[in-house]
Amino acid sequence: QVQLVESGGGLVQPGGSLNLSCAASGSIFHIYSMGWYRQAPGKQRELVASITNGKENYPDFVKGRFSISRNNAMNTAYLQMNSLKSEDTAVYYCHAELQEGRRYIDYWGQGTQVTVSA
Repeated sequence: QVQLVESGGGLVQPGGSLNLSCAASGSIFHIYSMGWYRQAPGKQRELVASITNGKENYPDFVKGRFSISRNNAMNTAYLQMNSLKSEDTAVYYCHAELQEGRRYIDYWGQGTQVTVSA
C-alpha cells in the first residue's frame, strides 16, 4: 500500500507565497512521475505542475509563478507557489504514478486547502 501525505496549505494574502510538500510512503519500487492538481468548488480537477524524469510541466496559468521539485531519495515532491491570486484558491492534491511490475498505478493524496484572500 502506498500513501501520499500533503502538507503546507493554508491562508495567504494575494501576492503571497506558499510551499506545499508531498511525501510518499509504503511499498514503493519506482515513482515514475509526481505532480500537483487542484480542484476549486464547482470546477474540475486540473493539473498545476508535474515532474517526470526531471522534466517539469506547467499549464500557462501558473507558468512563472509555480515551481515543482522532487527529492527522489526521499520520495517527496514540493510545489513552490509565488504571486498567488484569489483564483488559485482550491484544494491541492498530490499525485504520483508508480511503476509496479509492468503496470503504472496512480495514487492521490487527501488534499490540502489553499486559500488566497485579503
